[in-house]
Order: sequence, then structure tokens, then C-alpha cells
Amino acid sequence: MLTLLAAFADHKLEDGRARLVRHGHLPEREVMTGVGPVAVKVPRVRDRKSGEDRITFTPSILPRYLRRAKSVEELLPWLYVKGVSTGDFSEALAALLGPDAKGLSAKTITRLKASWWVDYEAWQKRDLGARRFLYIWADGVYFKPRMAEEKQCVLVVVGADEYGRKELLAMTDGVRESTQSWREVLLDLKRRGLKQDPKLAIGDGALGFWTALREVFATTKEQRCWLHKTMNMLNALPKSMQAKAKAHLHDIWQAETRAAATAAFDFFVDAYGVKWDKAVAKLTKDRDALLAFYDFPAEHWKHVRTSNPIESTFATVRHRTKRTKGCLSRKTGLAMAFKLMMSAQKKWRKLDGRKRLPEVVSGVEFRDGVRHLQTAA
Repeated sequence: MLTLLAAFADHKLEDGRARLVRHGHLPEREVMTGVGPVAVKVPRVRDRKSGEDRITFTPSILPRYLRRAKSVEELLPWLYVKGVSTGDFSEALAALLGPDAKGLSAKTITRLKASWWVDYEAWQKRDLGARRFLYIWADGVYFKPRMAEEKQCVLVVVGADEYGRKELLAMTDGVRESTQSWREVLLDLKRRGLKQDPKLAIGDGALGFWTALREVFATTKEQRCWLHKTMNMLNALPKSMQAKAKAHLHDIWQAETRAAATAAFDFFVDAYGVKWDKAVAKLTKDRDALLAFYDFPAEHWKHVRTSNPIESTFATVRHRTKRTKGCLSRKTGLAMAFKLMMSAQKKWRKLDGRKRLPEVVSGVEFRDGVRHLQTAA
């Protein structure tokens, strides 16, 4: 308020009086916060000048009608997946926030869950036309948020924009991980303004995502996730060989150059291909796509070699939903996962090597992670 008064200090009425002055406080109200209910009184200002352009004051940290801090709203979906039923929320919150936790009855929680879906639907329709995303990560995530029988398949796309910021772009349930489901997700991104093809897409090799990607974003290069590939490879080998094989796989994708990675790749094929040819075939079929990251800045390698931005976030969701009981509807499960993802997004780190992003945008050629300087003929 002081800033507002200072900004209009020179505005006077015809009789010389200040146009904008203090005018007491609004009635006191309680706001539920992470430390319990807090009584607040919002100051008011009075604009002495009449007319349609009257100046009003609304504090940014305490909007009109706010009764519950954001930190408490973010707590609610976490309690829900932890296994706390709607009827027990008041008791649980009283234990966390104190016995005076008010306004959080079962009916209030039901209304809040409905608002999660409204927020999710609005987020699904947001315009992406002013944004440019260079890297996208895709994964089909299965988890069981109180579903009666079948697990829910959630198709997730995370993007990194030209400033290195990671953002959840799409999240919807699909028919497993079919090409058609992924096609719908990608076409919706394009419809909402993602007109320029991302430079690189990262994901598991088993996805129907890749067929859909080639149809919708034809120029986007493909990078298979090394974490998924390693797990798939180890599952196809005897347990007695898994530790050694994992180290040899590590030698491939941690190599400093494509030539060194190629040599380590050939060694793995020669060493394991005779006895476990089916396992090795899982690796060789994606050879080019596993090494695509060498054509991008070395500073970005640790970000683009795996689909970790999605996997690490949903690992927490899966861990918590395993403990739940009862049945949760599709809409509530999806909206709840959305709220958890948006909360996690606030903690996502930007890409390293952001000074390289303009070069990626402009199509600069990289070899072994280093900008390639073409010499004139």
C-alpha cells in the first residue's frame, strides 16, 4: 500500500488535497496457513476523486476472499494419496496445523477436489503459441491411485524452452501407450500453438510415441532413454551377469565422444551377443537413437540422455499411491496427479549450459557435444 500511495503522491485534487489517502482497514478475517489460522486485517485506501477511473488497492499477497494459503492447498492432494480419506481430513489437518484448523470440513474438501479438475481443464487449454520448446521428454506412466482394478496409464510430456525452463506440457490418460493416444496428445500440443518441431525428443523405446512423433513433428530427432534401456537389458540377462553388464552399458553412454561410445557399444555386442543374443538385440535395434545426444551441447547431455524429469517425479506419486485404499475415480485420480506434478514443477532445475540454447535454436552443428566450426572450401 505504501508503494501505491507513493506512486500517486503528486496527484492532487483541485483544492490541493491528496487524491489518494489511507482509509482504515477491512474487517478482520482468518487465513489458514501452514502454521495454523492467522488473523489478518487488510488496509484500505480511499480515492477522493469521483469517476470511473477510481484507484483501488488489492494486496498481491492477500487477494480478496482468500481464506486458505497456497501451501495448505498443496498439502491436501498429498494427504489424499497418503491414504487419508475425505472424512478424516479435518482431524489430520488439525494434527498438522493445530486444533483451530477451520473451514476444512469433508464438504470443503469435496469442493476443493472439484476445483482441481477445473484447474486441470483450464491448464489443458492454455495457449502455447508464444513459446518455443527445444527438448521434450515423453513417458507413459502407470500408477494405481485408488483405482478399483486396473492401473491408470497417464501420458506425460515435459518440455524445456529456449531459456532452459522445464515445464509440464501435457498430461492425460490414454489407452495404454498406443500410437493413437500419443498422436492425440501431440496434435493437441500443435493445435495450442506448438508449431515449431522440438529439436530432440527423449523417451522409452517401447512407446507408440515414436510413430506419432514422426507424423506430427517430422524433423524432431529421437533419443532413447538410457535408464529405460538399461533396465530392459538387465531384465533380459541372468542375475549373475547384471552388475558387470550394467558397468559395460555405463561405459557406452558416459563416453566423452561418439567414437568411444561406438567402441564400447561394439565391445558389449561382442561380449554378450553369443550367449544372450536376444538381450543384445534390444540394444542394437536402437543404436542410432541411443547415441543421438552426441549431436547436442555437452552441457545438455545429462538432461537429455534419460527421461528423468518425468520418471523421478512420478516415482514419488507411485510411492504414495501404493498406500491408498478404496476406489478413486478417473477424474479425481488424474486431477490429483496434475496437482502433484504442478507442485513438483516448482522445484525443477533449469538446463545447464543455457548459453548454448540460442545455438540449438539456430541449428548450429555440434559434434561430440562441441560446436563444429565449418571451414570454408
